[in-house]
Amino acid sequence: MGNKSDVNDGWTYYDRIRPEDEGKTVVSFYAKRYPHTKEAEWRGHIHSEAITLDGNPTEAEAILATGQELAYKRAPWIEPEAPSSYAVLYEDECILVVAKPSGLPVLPGGNFLDRTLLSLVRRRYSSETSPAPIHRIGRGTSGIVLFAKSTHAKRVLSEDFFHGRINKVYRTLAQGTEMADTFVVKTPIGRIPYPEIGYLYAAAPEGKPSRTECRVLQRKEEKKVSLIHIDLITGRPHQIRIHLASAGHPLVGDPLYQKGGIPRSNPPDRLPLPGDCGYHLHAHSITFAQPKTATRVTVSCLPPPCLRLPTEGSPKAAI
Repeated sequence: MGNKSDVNDGWTYYDRIRPEDEGKTVVSFYAKRYPHTKEAEWRGHIHSEAITLDGNPTEAEAILATGQELAYKRAPWIEPEAPSSYAVLYEDECILVVAKPSGLPVLPGGNFLDRTLLSLVRRRYSSETSPAPIHRIGRGTSGIVLFAKSTHAKRVLSEDFFHGRINKVYRTLAQGTEMADTFVVKTPIGRIPYPEIGYLYAAAPEGKPSRTECRVLQRKEEKKVSLIHIDLITGRPHQIRIHLASAGHPLVGDPLYQKGGIPRSNPPDRLPLPGDCGYHLHAHSITFAQPKTATRVTVSCLPPPCLRLPTEGSPKAAI
């Protein structure tokens, strides 16, 4: 059992009813919107008045109308363990670039609320600054995350990200050594049904166009693995994990994606989830235009030991 200090303050989740949800009952809305929680549990939350409709207690079978607002007040809970440090790689008046360790989520989600990179970063700044992440990387991915420290910087960098003007380079360890020195993966990525959480992203014929450019840095024949440099051209969720797996070379240690870029069909004990760690993937460098001066800036982050070349040294200290 954790100490009192390990318990967060709880959180209230708000949902505005859209036209496509009009006519549903409160309980059916929650059961479909958050399928990882069973309907019986949602009925319990409604009965205990943890869920309100337009600020008032409601009933499980109440019919919803467009524009109404549901609120679910989740009681405080103990969050899973996660690293509590990060390194500042670059900072100026409107930009912050940090390196996060594997195991630390960027944003709140699932059972994580306070134990996130966003929470750690904002503790160091005033509410006026309130750095905002311009992108995210997976919980199990280490390396670079770019933050904006002003509204102007957030707008400019978000537009640059959307239009592909920010270059992101990754490094990963993938299964197999029989691959071309350079290769491109263009498998479409989209949502597919998945138990407990409703859906996840995977290789999907009807998915969105995606492109990953790969270059082999080192083949480790004795272990049948390869160290690969990745230029991420598009930014779909879990793109590198899905694309390398779809090319026949899943990331070493990936608990979720198998060859073909789809979820494992025979997990050993429990159903793997996208946020599970164990794979080897590192956000190695990022190049962007400084929002005020338009000067191109490149920031790099040394990979963890298993993803380094023999010529690479030691990382910058975390704070």
